[in-house]
Amino acid sequence: MPPAQPLLEVTGLTKSLGGKRVVDGVGFTCRAGEVLGLLGPNGAGKTTSLRMCYGFLRPDAGTVRIAGHDLVADGDAARRALGVCTQNDSYDSDFTVRGNLEQTAHYYRPKIDDSAARIDELLRQFDLVDYANHKPEMLSGGYKRRLMIARAVVHRPQVVFLDEPTTGLDPQARMGVWELVSRLRAEGMAVVLTTHYMDEAERLSDRLILLEAGKVRSEGTTRELLGSVVGEHVVMLPFNTPEAANVDAWMRARQIRPATVLTDWHFALDATGLAAFVAAFPGLRYEVRQPTLDDLFLTLGKKEDHA
Repeated sequence: MPPAQPLLEVTGLTKSLGGKRVVDGVGFTCRAGEVLGLLGPNGAGKTTSLRMCYGFLRPDAGTVRIAGHDLVADGDAARRALGVCTQNDSYDSDFTVRGNLEQTAHYYRPKIDDSAARIDELLRQFDLVDYANHKPEMLSGGYKRRLMIARAVVHRPQVVFLDEPTTGLDPQARMGVWELVSRLRAEGMAVVLTTHYMDEAERLSDRLILLEAGKVRSEGTTRELLGSVVGEHVVMLPFNTPEAANVDAWMRARQIRPATVLTDWHFALDATGLAAFVAAFPGLRYEVRQPTLDDLFLTLGKKEDHA
């Protein structure tokens, strides 16, 4: 059976700001019940791409289709099918938690027929029942984020954009938001997530898109992304080891630029490179592990420093 048509289809997005091209031909898709992680270092074009995807910025070129509707040509239908939770809390402090959901529900056309029942459902699902009549300022950071996500899905969208949804939250609150994201996926929504937390990206995302300098650098599962950008293995050893000069010369000869983390060198090798390293330094003490998304950002950071 062929896979379902993507709920989000982004093609050739291009945008220049201040005379500089910050997004250059970006394209990706997201299907029902999928969490797509959008990653990249600062300045990679993530936020600009996202803002074009949900209509806050008009692209210079390219198209965005939400549930089959072109965001420019059929904007009302496209926006009715998407929900947005931005980085910043944008609730209305004049209303209670319930009032915020009610006011948001009123914005949508066609109207949400069962809006009262939908709001009661969200208050239960997001564990906000006890705070329904409180002003948002009285909530903890984690519960404010719950309210923001609840507002984003009050109209039962098919595509949801979550931009840094757990920034500034404590670990327990972060895990609470993770559970909510998993629930959105289980309900069949297509979820696009940006985050700077690498554990969050690995845990939540079914697929990852890596942006670099405004372009899609790589995409796939976490393992596929790491394999294409970082490598198969990461070697860690103290840079004050007695063999440091020899190791440094060995790396320079192979144009390997290690990342420095506290007192250690971290550098990636493929299977052949690791075998050569082991043969070159048989008595050296070091650790070898699989790469993580943190290594990916260290790799990109080294390229920026070298540019």
